[in-house]
Amino acid sequence: MAMLGLANEARAATYTVQMVNFAFQPPTMTIGVGDTIVWNNGSGFSHSATGRATNSPAEAFCGAGTFSSGTCSFTFNDAGRFGYYCVLHDMSFGMNGTITVTNAANTPPSVSLTNPVSNAKFKAPAVISLKATASDPGGSVTNVQFFSGGALLGNVAAAPYNFNVSNVAAGNYTFTARALDNQGAATTSAVVNVFVLTNAVLTSPTRLPGGQFKLTVLGIANQTYATERSSNFVNWTAFSTNVAPANSFNVTDTTSTNVLFRFYRARQDL
Repeated sequence: MAMLGLANEARAATYTVQMVNFAFQPPTMTIGVGDTIVWNNGSGFSHSATGRATNSPAEAFCGAGTFSSGTCSFTFNDAGRFGYYCVLHDMSFGMNGTITVTNAANTPPSVSLTNPVSNAKFKAPAVISLKATASDPGGSVTNVQFFSGGALLGNVAAAPYNFNVSNVAAGNYTFTARALDNQGAATTSAVVNVFVLTNAVLTSPTRLPGGQFKLTVLGIANQTYATERSSNFVNWTAFSTNVAPANSFNVTDTTSTNVLFRFYRARQDL
């Protein structure tokens, strides 16, 4: 009888260290052998992540030079404690950090954005309550960040992880939550899409040669607008419902060929 044994291999993880102004965030991190650190420079200043000569084995990490934007990365294949610094700003700003590499890999935290639900609609100007749940099986969650697109809105250091966004203008938004644990691992939630609505504007009414009325709707691309007609301002009938292909698009009332005049409106429903 033949037997086959299968062993589960620990997955290598990737962690990010932000270069914020003149500091590494987080400045210390514990990872597992085989894991990768990505240094992200969005500060607008030139920085390096240079391994110290006392490291064993000595590593350059991001090479000997500096970079003003973007990322560099290094995979740590040996256990140990590795110091690094920015060659331009260590002396003046104390810009340095430490990576501790262990044989036990850290499990990243889990995070979910629970409110609002995806495709939720709000009336402008909106107050949107962002709520997240986060946990870490091998450590503790130290911070949850909330983002609109790529823009950081704010941080919450302890549960409940709630953050309000006020005076949100009409538009289409994507929100995410990012959880960080006490060893520097981070996980980003799934994206939640949100629509903030406002009144549409009807403009450029045109009588076509065949007697049809054409109008231009000024709105927000990818939001839904119903264009309606009436003869008395009391009873309204929708003749066109569109997901706007652009901020400006045309609609035509094909039933107006024998009508002298009509009233029109475009609206959105919450």
